[in-house]
Amino acid sequence: MLITGARDCTGRVCDLWLAEGRIKALGTGLPVPAGEQVLDARGLTVLPAFIDTHCHWRTPGLEYKEDIATGSAAAAAGGYTFVNLMPNTKPICSSADIAHAVQNKAKEIGLCDANQTVSITKDFDGKTLDHLLALPGDVKFITEDGNGVMDNAVMARAFAIAAERGLTVLSHAEDREISPWDYRLAENIETARNCHLAEYYGTRLHMCHVSTAEAADMVRQSRRRGARVSAEVTPHHLWFDDSRLQYKVNPPIRKAADVAALVAAIKDGTVSCIGTDHAPHTAEEKAHGAAGMVGLETAFAACYTRLCRMEGLPLEHLSFLMSSGPAQVLGLDDRKGQLAPGFDADLVLVDLDALWTVDAAALHSKSKNTPFDGEKLYGRVVTTVKAGKITYQL
Repeated sequence: MLITGARDCTGRVCDLWLAEGRIKALGTGLPVPAGEQVLDARGLTVLPAFIDTHCHWRTPGLEYKEDIATGSAAAAAGGYTFVNLMPNTKPICSSADIAHAVQNKAKEIGLCDANQTVSITKDFDGKTLDHLLALPGDVKFITEDGNGVMDNAVMARAFAIAAERGLTVLSHAEDREISPWDYRLAENIETARNCHLAEYYGTRLHMCHVSTAEAADMVRQSRRRGARVSAEVTPHHLWFDDSRLQYKVNPPIRKAADVAALVAAIKDGTVSCIGTDHAPHTAEEKAHGAAGMVGLETAFAACYTRLCRMEGLPLEHLSFLMSSGPAQVLGLDDRKGQLAPGFDADLVLVDLDALWTVDAAALHSKSKNTPFDGEKLYGRVVTTVKAGKITYQL
């Protein structure tokens, strides 16, 4: 495939030749190889396809909310070609066998690749770590997701094992004994503990959905001390504050001052990626208090509008947050996250000037739980390309 006339994130016009699943050449006025499909991208901006560090597809066992096919379709419509899946499934993903089955199914569908993380404690029991010692080398990420590990000694042992085995710990920072009455304190305490453990053991730590000013600063200070800590923020924690939205997500929608602190943490490099925390639920579950929202299909537009249009963040920086930054966190940066010869032919064409209104009913996800319904956003995903093949077109 030859893509012609697109602009890169600096505004320069460029052509891209994609073949054998890789980017073969990038430049201007590239000749059309014999028999190649030509995609006219004039008026559009080309970016590396997006990579999500934090996503839920509900397989196995909870496919009534989302399955791999619908999750893959939602990802492709949002410009994503790779997602990192959480283990809070049924059964809980505590083994490589379950992880491999999910990854293989995503590969079979072919719209979006997936990495399936494994639970820190077996079946989220809060204490058993033996299964970590049996994980094969291709399992690199462990997380307790929305549960968190409450016992400090257990978490310390988990960090020690992770350091020895080259695992990355993904942290949902929440002390569940405190969160019913003070979720801010619950996040901050767990952030402090886990950053300290990362420093103490030298473990690679990724902080999921950082949402408070204090937590962002803890990550900042830990990184300055040389800890191997990275952090993500979600589009909804950047777009909304609690003065204009009451919608149940964990962590909660925060104050305007926290939103400003997250933007500052992005600008100074404390935050290295955007994670959607795409969390499908049925309407009935949401009515009964389930926490979470779908986010794959609104992530780019929400972040582009908030960060680039409203905060003046360069498009190159947003592209980093959604592509090469996540690729670095997930260990994919040798082949994904950049528009350069030799890298995977995963890219997205976006219309930066398109102003559109989010319609929850039109989302590709099986679930429609989004507070972005009715929001007007700039930046529309027009085409997604994975391994040189179109997986989505508007």
